[in-house]
Amino acid sequence: MIDKLQMFIALAKERHFGRAAEACGVTQPSLSSAIRQLEETLGVQLVHRGSRFQGLTPEGKRVLERAVQIVGDVRALRDEMRVARSGLSGHLRIGVIPTALPMVAELTRPFLTRHPNVTLSVLSRNSTEILTGIESLDLDAGITYLDNEPLGRVSQTPLYAEFYRFICAPGSELAGRDRLSWSEAAAQPLCLLTQDMQNRRIVDQNLAAAGGLRPPGVESNSSIVLVSHVLSGQWCSIVSKRLADIFAAGGQIIPIPLLDPEVEHMVGLICARRDPQTPVIAALVDEAQKYRARQ
Repeated sequence: MIDKLQMFIALAKERHFGRAAEACGVTQPSLSSAIRQLEETLGVQLVHRGSRFQGLTPEGKRVLERAVQIVGDVRALRDEMRVARSGLSGHLRIGVIPTALPMVAELTRPFLTRHPNVTLSVLSRNSTEILTGIESLDLDAGITYLDNEPLGRVSQTPLYAEFYRFICAPGSELAGRDRLSWSEAAAQPLCLLTQDMQNRRIVDQNLAAAGGLRPPGVESNSSIVLVSHVLSGQWCSIVSKRLADIFAAGGQIIPIPLLDPEVEHMVGLICARRDPQTPVIAALVDEAQKYRARQ
């Protein structure tokens, strides 16, 4: 039953029988047969069928919610039994918004030092992808904004307050300024993150409030791309203070505090709301609480 539920979750995610079968490591006929057997067991049709996948039925959508919960509980139980046998171990998949990537090692280094049998994948994702990944069990946890857009049913642990900096090349006419207003920043040629990034939506909100919202000359989903364009001297950008500090340390860019107003948003660790949490996630949350206490 658990294997069939996992295949059903994969089908709901991929929305394609072939891709779902590939994700599960089975043949397409095997996956189709498993879905039909699941329908027979539950006595309802889960999938609209035609020449291709056409979506879940209303009953299928209800079953999907329970399937994710059941599979998550089984994984948690397996984790608990593994810890009982051999101590804390396993593999964590953490999705992180691009603006928080500079701080991840400050959290993961002490965590992995305390728990050397745990391995880790850190994946750059936008805030929506992080929520979706946790809901679909593709991610174990995420680091994202806590207070700007709705998060839904997740457990939250605050980590730090994100502030914003205007960055420019050392030769820029603004390089000598010790502060800048959002309206002044809006008048400069900007390169910004793409609109699917919550950081971009935050920046746009503040530029609009200052009366200076206009399309940037360059957009990217990579903070490194933004900095490389700033280094060219032709563009400026607005990034998180932590990212600005990394490049400012070598004198490559000039970070200028954005005030009038000074904006801040809380960034934190999120994970599926579960009681009790898996041992590995519980240990990660404990490390996040220690990190917050150090800030």
